[in-house]
Amino acid sequence: MALHISSGCFTVMCNSRVHRIRAVASEGSATLNTVVEEKVKLGGSDLKVSGVGIGAWSWGDTTYWNNFEWNDRNEKAARAAFNTSIDGGLTFFDTAEVYGSGLALGAINSEVLLGRYIKERKEKDPEVEIEVATKFAALPWRFGRQSVLNALKDSLCRLGLTSVDLYQLHWPGVWGNEGYIDGLGDAVEKGLVKAVGVSNYSEKRLREAYEKLKKRGIPLATNQVNYSLIYRAPEENGVKAACDELGITIIAYSPIAQGALTGKYTPDKPPSGPRGRIYTPEFLTKLQPLLNKISEIGEKYDKTPTQVSLNWLVAQGNVVPIPGAKTAEQAEEFRGALGWRLTDEEVAELRSVASEIKPVIGFPVEKL
Repeated sequence: MALHISSGCFTVMCNSRVHRIRAVASEGSATLNTVVEEKVKLGGSDLKVSGVGIGAWSWGDTTYWNNFEWNDRNEKAARAAFNTSIDGGLTFFDTAEVYGSGLALGAINSEVLLGRYIKERKEKDPEVEIEVATKFAALPWRFGRQSVLNALKDSLCRLGLTSVDLYQLHWPGVWGNEGYIDGLGDAVEKGLVKAVGVSNYSEKRLREAYEKLKKRGIPLATNQVNYSLIYRAPEENGVKAACDELGITIIAYSPIAQGALTGKYTPDKPPSGPRGRIYTPEFLTKLQPLLNKISEIGEKYDKTPTQVSLNWLVAQGNVVPIPGAKTAEQAEEFRGALGWRLTDEEVAELRSVASEIKPVIGFPVEKL
C-alpha cells in the first residue's frame, strides 16, 4: 500500500484500486471528516457502481437539450464528458432506448453514442471498468414479457454489448405491468443483465414488483426517480422509506434540478429552451435563499453548489445521483461530489431551507 498526501487530500493505492480520501477539518476542531470513495452495491444485487453516475439523457437529444440541434461539436463534448467521467472514477452510465429521440437536425440515439464511446475506450484500455444501465419504454403497444426481451436485445445491439449491468422499466405501463416484471426476471435468467430495476414507481407498485421478483429469487435492485433538494417527493410519498426497508437503491435523476441548483441561472438569466418554462424568473427568485445557503456551506468545504447538492443526496444513504454531463468540465465537477460528506446538521439545514420552496417537476412528468 502506498500513501500520498497533497493539499489535504490523501491518495491510497491498494490492490490496484485508487481510493481518494478527502480530509475536512471541522470548525474549531482538529478532527477530520474522511470518506473513502468506493463503488456502492445496488440493492440486494451483486452489482457495484460508482457513488455518482452519469445520465446520458442529453446525448443525441434534439427535443429538450442542445438547443434543438445535434452536431459534431455536441458529440465531441459528450465524448469528452464520457472519458473525463471514467478518468475521475465515475464509471456508471445511465441511458434509455428513448433518449436521443427527436425530429430536429442531427438527432441520434443515446444508446448508440454510449456504445460508440465504450468501444473506443475499451480499444485503448481493455481492462477499464464501465457499468451500463438502460431502460425499457413501456409503450402502449408493447405487451407481455417477450416485449421486454425484444426491446432489450435491440438496446444491446445499439450499445454493441452482449449484456448490460442494469435494465430498468422506464415507467409503469398502462397495462401489462406483471408481464413486464416477468420480462425483467427472464432477462436475468438468460444472462442478458446483471441486475434489474424500475423507474418512476410509486410505493405500491414498487412493493408489488419487489414481491413478484422475490418469488423467483431475483432482487429488485433499484428505483430511479426524480429526486433533488427542490423535489423531495420520494421522501414524502413513501418511496424512499420503502426502498430503505426493502433494500432497493434509489437512482436520483435530475439531482441538480436540470441545472437550477448549480447557481448559474438567475432571474435575469434563466435557462433557455423548455427548461425556461419550468425554472422561470419568478421561481429562480424564490430559489435564491436556498442557493445562498448551499454556497455558504460549500465555502466551508471548498465545494461548488453543484457538488454540495449532489453530496446532499449521497448523504441520504442508499441514493446514487446521476447528473447529466454534456461537457468534460461538468464531468470533472461531478467527481468533486464524492470523497467528503456533509454533516447531519448541514443536511437538515438544507432540507429546512428547501422546504420553503414549492417544488417543481422538470420534464418528463411521468405518473407514478
